[in-house]
Amino acid sequence: MPKLVYDFAEGGKDLNDLLGGKGANLAEMAGLGLPVPPGFTITTEACRAYLAARREPAGLREAVSTHLAALEVKAGRALGEPGDPLLVSVRSGAKFSMPGMMDTVLNIGLNDMTLAGLAARTGDARFAWDSYRRLIQMFGKTVLGVAGERFEDALDKAKRDKGVDADTTLGVEELKVLVEEFKCIVLAATGRPFPQDPRTQLDMAINAVFDSWNGERAQLYRRREHIPDGLGTAVNVMAMVFGNLGADSGTGVAFTRDPGTGRAGVYGDYLRNAQGEDVVSGTRNTVPLQELERIDKRSYDELLQNMRTLESHYRDLCDIEFTIERGRLWMLQTRVGKRTAEAAFRIAVQLADEGLISMDEAVGRVDGDQLGRLAFPRFEAGPSARPIATGIAASPGAAVGRVVFDSHTAMERARSGERVVLVRRETNPDDLGGMIAAAGVVTSRGGKTSHAAVVARGMGTTCVCGVEELDVDAAGRRFTGPGGVVVAEGDVVSVDGSSGAVYLGELPVVQSPVVRYFEGELDPRGPEADELVAAVHRILSHADAVRLLEVRANADTPQDAARARRFGARGIGLCRTEHMFLGERRPLIERVILADTDAEREEALEALLPLQRADFAAILAEMDGLPVTVRLLDPPLHEFLPDLTELSVRVAVAGSRGEPVERDRRLLAAVRRLHEQNPMLGLRGVRLGLVVPGLFAMQVRAFAEAAAERAGAGGDPRGQIMIPLVGAVRELEIVRADAERVLADVAARTGVALAMPIGTMIELPRAALTAGRIAEAAQFFSFGTNDLTQTTWGFSRDDVEGAFFTVYLDRGVFGASPFETLDRDGVGRLIEIATAEGRARRPDLELGVCGEHAGDPASVRYFHQVGLDYVSCSPFRVPIARLEAGRAAVLGAAGKSADGDTR
Repeated sequence: MPKLVYDFAEGGKDLNDLLGGKGANLAEMAGLGLPVPPGFTITTEACRAYLAARREPAGLREAVSTHLAALEVKAGRALGEPGDPLLVSVRSGAKFSMPGMMDTVLNIGLNDMTLAGLAARTGDARFAWDSYRRLIQMFGKTVLGVAGERFEDALDKAKRDKGVDADTTLGVEELKVLVEEFKCIVLAATGRPFPQDPRTQLDMAINAVFDSWNGERAQLYRRREHIPDGLGTAVNVMAMVFGNLGADSGTGVAFTRDPGTGRAGVYGDYLRNAQGEDVVSGTRNTVPLQELERIDKRSYDELLQNMRTLESHYRDLCDIEFTIERGRLWMLQTRVGKRTAEAAFRIAVQLADEGLISMDEAVGRVDGDQLGRLAFPRFEAGPSARPIATGIAASPGAAVGRVVFDSHTAMERARSGERVVLVRRETNPDDLGGMIAAAGVVTSRGGKTSHAAVVARGMGTTCVCGVEELDVDAAGRRFTGPGGVVVAEGDVVSVDGSSGAVYLGELPVVQSPVVRYFEGELDPRGPEADELVAAVHRILSHADAVRLLEVRANADTPQDAARARRFGARGIGLCRTEHMFLGERRPLIERVILADTDAEREEALEALLPLQRADFAAILAEMDGLPVTVRLLDPPLHEFLPDLTELSVRVAVAGSRGEPVERDRRLLAAVRRLHEQNPMLGLRGVRLGLVVPGLFAMQVRAFAEAAAERAGAGGDPRGQIMIPLVGAVRELEIVRADAERVLADVAARTGVALAMPIGTMIELPRAALTAGRIAEAAQFFSFGTNDLTQTTWGFSRDDVEGAFFTVYLDRGVFGASPFETLDRDGVGRLIEIATAEGRARRPDLELGVCGEHAGDPASVRYFHQVGLDYVSCSPFRVPIARLEAGRAAVLGAAGKSADGDTR
């Protein structure tokens, strides 16, 4: 039988798969000798067994009893003992920190009998009754499923009746009445009284944690963060320590560095006479952690020492929860802290400079998604811009949207394409859906460690917390700011998560300094560049030095080519020539299609030749010395012709008026002739080259002449010719032979030796499955993963994404859209087959990928694992691909998976 329960002294941080992040880190702190209350962890394996069988796994109850007995010995108290009761907390704790799972339940073990014992031991009857009130409220909501508003409404009424604002001012008599009222709420909602047996309370709470793994909010967060559904959660049972025993007690959250900016220092919040829920919920405003030095210097000094110990041990920013019980410090939790993108880059470089990590590790500590967020624009708040109010800058960014006051409205409006800003007094786990949907979040309560701040920071959502000057009236769908300014639902606001300012209306934005660095406008070592730009430069430079994957760009114009090179691209992996036939050149393609004779077609192609040659010459000049891969015309020809219905109407109307229609009639005949029911699987790609004489030859000639011209001018052109949509080697052989004849002719006429490799795009399953034969005729493969995904799944991307992908994501068919992150099991398997068989036939075969996936962080790491030579993405995604290629190299060398977790 597997071991289902571990004492805190038995585990460590390397067991986070089994003990979850929280349990593993509690065990690690206990092993370091830090003051951790005694307790034990129920494993994720127990959770998986419970969810599979829908009942408690064999042996779990006995194992919990054994560890509970040991806990009672360590604490010197027993669960359910009337005279001196042990109280415990029950917390969820998955491998990954995951908002949306069951909230903590505190004070388990309290009942009508043990209440008096707690009051006697602490000498504080009010504390005992308040603890009982909290237990019934938390247990009722999180374990029994009673609507939390019912308890909140009763608590608010009790405060109103006494004329106070804070629950801390309610006396014993008010709390006694409230406890009885809470019991009645439980009975009315569930049909059963609040459970009095402490062991029953504990078992129900444990099972509720297991059940919360499949709760709606947890599943929503897992889908967003691509966390596997099969991991399960651990459960942590810990002896209670109390931060609400008076002025010499309190609870806080500390960060070893600022999670918003990355700056070193003491950061966090502290709340006297409070439990952890009071800090995290934001219902009571905290004081900065530095205030603890004045309040309780001994505990403050001990906390700082523990923070230094943990940061040195974890070699990273640590997020710490602690409680002080009557002057004694207890460490309740630590984890590697969530941080903003800006903080991630700064902290990684700081830790490298301090010698705690290597630059390889620094590269592994950041990711492409974070780098992408650093490219977001920022507000340009001129002197006339006056904020409505200013709060705590909890998660940076510039968010503009229409104000909404509840999560349901936020999700509804976001689904219709509207950008919204969610405004709340404070957020709670029920708001997760709205926070995901919103461009920004504003709360009038809470600090940097409140629920809103922590969740928004983890998701990269702009957030301002603790804007105390705002009076939020959720029921009235409005908030009021200083001076009486009223902002109603639907009004536009601008939220600056970097300064904490909230503005009425839409502010203009300016380019991010990181983008200015990419564009070459900022010298990372110059006086204008800040610490963030310098950190990005150092990490990207190191990623470039260690990565094995080359990064190229998809570029169709000289302007795109120039930007790609500025952004660090080492060539062009895909130049889509169809983009060169639009606009003013469209009539020339129409002439090619309408030609009745070879002479007419050749005349039209001759007119296109110099235009194509000029395009290629300009691109080769921008990419001088680097490879430029030109894909011959790929889309079906009908895409360059007018719409069938529109043209039919035009011809009919013109004919009825007696106007000349001969040209349009010929065009209509051609459109009808070329019309296809499924054009993406019709006459396109290599098929065009075989069916339309001279079309591909003209493109090859234009490219060859441009390269010869560039070489004659002293340049270093490195052209490659890619033939699209090949499914059979014979198709490639025919077109390649034609291309080689054109190249030889241009070389003979110009006297310039042209070494232009000829390869193909692998975008059909048949091509992947016959790659060994195709490699005999191809000098390189470029995987076109967009079409390869469409043809493997049988999806038409334009039709299906909006039709049913949301349902597929909700039902777990996809973890992510296969058009955004590569489907490794299907499409990836084809790439692996083609890679192995292609290189077996031609060992020097160059392999790349040029679909949208080439700029997706997870997909780039996969392409590194497969052993491709390069990825080619849009110019703006080039820095992300560079970073992820570097991460893949260092994480692979360190024996970690593509996602950075130890295997």
